[in-house]
Amino acid sequence: MTSDWTATLPAKRMGAALLLRDGSDRILLVEPTYKPYWELPGGVVEAGESPRQAAAREITEELGLSVVPGRLLVVDWVPPRDGRTDGLMVVFDGGRCGDPVRLAENELRSWAWCDPGQAAQRLLPLLARRAAAALHAVRTGATVYLEDGREPAADIEGRGSDDA
Repeated sequence: MTSDWTATLPAKRMGAALLLRDGSDRILLVEPTYKPYWELPGGVVEAGESPRQAAAREITEELGLSVVPGRLLVVDWVPPRDGRTDGLMVVFDGGRCGDPVRLAENELRSWAWCDPGQAAQRLLPLLARRAAAALHAVRTGATVYLEDGREPAADIEGRGSDDA
């Protein structure tokens, strides 16, 4: 038995991604070999690893790029579904970059620079909402909190936002 009571608390899965842009403000999407859909580059945050470290590690492993993640753009809580637990997904600003150096062939099938319309066509609706929110956050200087890819209502459990 551990003396650390926090070890008994529920755990959430966590993922971290980077919003990488080219000179035309298109975003980089990747097509994993192990999923039937495209996504922002990134991956699982390992035990004992910060989300920022995970994003940088994943980009190096998957694309051969060395990127220092910038500011936090999006925090997105994703509810449980299809045999998956709920999770917390974060997106950092990856800045502007050139084409990927290489693809981790065991993980990625391909990559593409996409404008917002193209991204919306390639991504699942949840991921398209998250990517659009990240691009909005870059342009406005905001950090966006989402639940299932959507900004939550101001009202939580019947309490208005001015309630203490």
